Amino acid sequence: MAAAEAAAAWEAVRGAPCVLEGFIRFEAEFSILLCRAASGEMISWDAPRNSHLNGILDRSEIPAGPELRPAIAEAEELARKVADALDYVGVLTLEFFASADGPIFNEMAPRVHNSGHWTIEGALSSQFENHIRAICGLPLGDTGLVLPRVAMQNLIGSDVDAWREILSDPAAHLHLYGKKEARPGRKMGHVTRLG
Repeated sequence: MAAAEAAAAWEAVRGAPCVLEGFIRFEAEFSILLCRAASGEMISWDAPRNSHLNGILDRSEIPAGPELRPAIAEAEELARKVADALDYVGVLTLEFFASADGPIFNEMAPRVHNSGHWTIEGALSSQFENHIRAICGLPLGDTGLVLPRVAMQNLIGSDVDAWREILSDPAAHLHLYGKKEARPGRKMGHVTRLG
C-alpha cells in the first residue's frame, strides 16, 4: 500500500483500531517446529508443508519438497533468532509462506502446534515429549523421522465418522480429541500415516 492509499484508508475507517492485511502470492505454507532448552540448545523437526481447506489446516506432509528447501533454511534461521531473543524455553512454532521473495512470516505459536502433531508417531521424539524435556531441564530428544515420509490429516467436523475406514489402514494412527459435538470447521482429531 502506498502512503497516499494509507491516508485514504485511515480516513475510511475513521481512525478506528484496525489491522491492515494484504494479499500475498505464495507457493506453499510450511511450519518451523523447534524446541529450545533453558541452556540455549535448540533442535528442530523437518518442516511440514501445510495444506488448508476452507481456511483450516487440513494436511501436513513431510518432506515439504525440495523446492521449499531455501525458504525453509532461511525461515529456520529466523525462528532460531526469535527463540533466542525471547529466551524461550519449550516448543515454538512459526508458520511461513514460501514466496518468490523468500519466506514470509505468517503466525507464531509459543507451544506445541497442530502442524506438528505428526511428530507423535513420525519422529523419534515428539513435540510433546521435547516440550516437557525442555521445561524440566532434561536433555532434548532426537527429532529424526521414523520413516522418510509422514502425513498428518486433520479430521474436521463430521470426518471423525470415518474412523473405522481409517483404522483399516495398518499405517494409520488415529487420534480423537474427545470433543462431544462435531461441528463444521471443528478439529475433532487427526490421523497420521507413516511411509
